[in-house]
Formats: sequence, structure tokens, C-alpha cells
Amino acid sequence: MKLRIFLLACTVVFLTSCGSSKKVVKNSPKSVVLEDEPINEVLPELPQLEPVVKRVKTNSNHTIAYIEKFAPIAVKKMHEHNIPASITLAQGVLESGSGRSPLAIRSNNHFGIKCHKGWNGKSVTHDDDEIGECFRKYKYPETSYEDHSKFLTSRKRYAKLFRLKSTDYRGWAYGLKKAGYATDKKYPNKLIGIIRMYNLDQYDRVPKNNKLVVDNSISTYSENNYQVQKGDTLYSIARKYNISVKLLKKTNGLNSNTISIGQQLRIN
Repeated sequence: MKLRIFLLACTVVFLTSCGSSKKVVKNSPKSVVLEDEPINEVLPELPQLEPVVKRVKTNSNHTIAYIEKFAPIAVKKMHEHNIPASITLAQGVLESGSGRSPLAIRSNNHFGIKCHKGWNGKSVTHDDDEIGECFRKYKYPETSYEDHSKFLTSRKRYAKLFRLKSTDYRGWAYGLKKAGYATDKKYPNKLIGIIRMYNLDQYDRVPKNNKLVVDNSISTYSENNYQVQKGDTLYSIARKYNISVKLLKKTNGLNSNTISIGQQLRIN
């Protein structure tokens, strides 16, 4: 009788251990990120766009600030890697808690990218699916955005997504889930909800044209010229660069408030 009980207990232990095991991806491509010098990105100047908030009943200032800060980077990565800027921004908002998650604050990791095999950069431990998992650590948040793009472009399981139109954020949202990017069944709906709530799809239509050099904080522009975009007025441009309309007109030799799309204006 005791022998039967012992054998039964061993069987239960064996089945339990098998059922709780997880598959580990071992064929992740090698990736090395070095950040010896500060990053000075050359980013597209975003044209006059609609307000970020489109359907938000409660104003989320920290999310709006996050989007406005990182939208130029997301657009640049879209032009370089063909990933919709709206998807990148929505993932950044969701994965990093609009830049306020412990990983984003401690490690500038805005997309929750784990170390994976071949990672030779710095890392931190963080509790996720398991306790004390290894996550990539970046010196600059810009590197996190670049690594996010490389993560998607370097893995075959995401290849089908790059056949979609650059404005098909819905296809990307559902495709990411299907390819195994996230286990959350509601992940596509969460991304789509953020994109619609904050009107992020407008960034997918920003053309690859004007570029300005910006500093590491991505908050101030360093060029002296501005090219007039659709919807611009002298007032909106003056307000954007914190100068008066009178000074703007005087600097550019304007006798009226009339400006045209594509016109170059000196802003200081």
C-alpha cells in the first residue's frame, strides 16, 4: 500500500513539473549596443498637426508630454525601418507607462525588451513573467527606440508585417499579437485604443522631407529656418518658437500676414 502511494506521489510531481515548463527561444539574433557618446538625432520636423488629444475626456498630461517628446523619434524610425510611427508611440506609451515605469526610469527601456541571447550591453533585473528576469539597459531613450525597430526588423516572425501599408496600424496591432510579441489577448485593442485616443495615426502620414537637428532631450530645435506647412499661420509659428508676429515679419521682410506652403522663414 505504501509503495502504491509513493508511486502515485512521484507521478503527480512529474506531471506538475512538465505542465509548468516554458519554451525558451534560443535563436535570437546577436545584438550589441554601444553608447559611448551622446546621441544627436537628425529628426524630421513635424508639420502643423491636429491636437494630440482627440477623444480624451480626462486630460492625461504626462501621456501627452510623452507623445510630443518622442513623436519625432518615432517618425524618424518609421522612415528608416518602415514601422508605423503610431504603433511605435502606442507601444512606448503602453509598455513604459508613458515613460514612468521602473524600467523606463531606471534603464531607459521603453519597450520592455529582455536581454535575449547575444546581448552584450548593460542590463538590469526586473520581475516580469518570472522573478529577476534580465532586461536591456540603455544610456539614452533614443537607443531604446532604435533597438525596438531592430528587434522587429531582425526577426522573421514579424516579416509579414512589413508588407502592410504604412498607415495600416490596425493590421500591425493584430499582427504583433499573432506573431507572439505579447501574450495579452487584449494587446491589439489596447494599442488601437491609444492610437485613436491620442490621434497618433496622423504621424504615419508625415512625409520624409524637412529635418532639424535636435538636442538629446528632444525638446528644442537648433535650426534657424522653418518651412511653412499646411495649416500654418504667422501666429502659430510665432507661438511655436516663442517670438512675436511683429518680429517674425520684420526678420523675414514681410509686409502682410500672408504665407505659403513651402516658404522658408527665418525664426531667429
